[in-house]
Amino acid sequence: MREKNYNIELIRTISFILVIVIHVTNYFCRAFGKINMGEYGFALILDTFARVSVPCFFMISGAMLLGRTESAAKNWNRLIRFLPPLLFWSVVYYLFNIYYMGSDFELSEILAVPAEPHLWYLYAMIPIYLVLPFFQAMFRGMNDKLFYLLAVLGTGVEIVMYVLSLFGIEPYYDVPLFGDRIYAYYFMLGYILWKYKDSPRIHTRNLWIIFIVSNVINICLTAMVSVGTGEHLERTLEYGCPFVMASAGAFFLLMVRAGNGQIRISSPWKKRIDALCSCSFGIYLIHILFLDNYKKHLEAEAVSAWIAVPMLTVSILLVSFLSVWLIRKLPGGKAIT
Repeated sequence: MREKNYNIELIRTISFILVIVIHVTNYFCRAFGKINMGEYGFALILDTFARVSVPCFFMISGAMLLGRTESAAKNWNRLIRFLPPLLFWSVVYYLFNIYYMGSDFELSEILAVPAEPHLWYLYAMIPIYLVLPFFQAMFRGMNDKLFYLLAVLGTGVEIVMYVLSLFGIEPYYDVPLFGDRIYAYYFMLGYILWKYKDSPRIHTRNLWIIFIVSNVINICLTAMVSVGTGEHLERTLEYGCPFVMASAGAFFLLMVRAGNGQIRISSPWKKRIDALCSCSFGIYLIHILFLDNYKKHLEAEAVSAWIAVPMLTVSILLVSFLSVWLIRKLPGGKAIT
């Protein structure tokens, strides 16, 4: 059995908590004009800094999987394990949204549109897992120079794609290696950053500067445009935004470098982190049920964001963890969480 690297486990733990922060703060950011500017700014700051979480999920997967030599059968089994949670939670959210939230989701669109928006992550990972054996074989044959060129090419391509999208321009052909979304890029970047985490090219101090400055620029840019247009700007918070890319890459590298790449954690904390991480996927899947229930009964302006954001984040995390922990005790529970 592979020994756990707690740098990775800490990134995983922080990331799934920050995903809840994103979904909670989104509710208040989108209420721009209904809540005061102090509350909006508070939600926006947390939302922006939390955006490193989703790229980190892809980078963790890439860091842990791309360097392996595995049989196609093992990868196929990994892919198959993704299907039960996708099918189960698609049904749960379809029924929840139709009969409780009162939405008009068309089941015939399930291949193109998730039953609940946050399930897009499963839609993104399945194609990546499908081609993972080929990526693994490709990466085994690459040298340092090719890894460097891949990182430079990928970053350049994604920045150009994002800028073009701001003008409503869609290239006639996508770059085959990266596709039309940024998630394969993050998957590959995770392995490259993990492999070269000890490289002295970027000093730790400079990584902190990149992380903080990128987020500050994004906060200021989002706030200025939102105030100017009277509507919350979301384009700057997309995962293809260059500032989000820089922030996520810097954060990931800072975390994997911590403790010289092998951070030491006391046994009691290891048990807590292991318990949280074992339920992290399930928490990601289930937490929207509790957040949407809040949204159904309370408007964003009903409770101050200063109170609601931390209260909701902590309470949703706790009830989601307890729910997933109980589900995993049931027959078949681990297969869907």
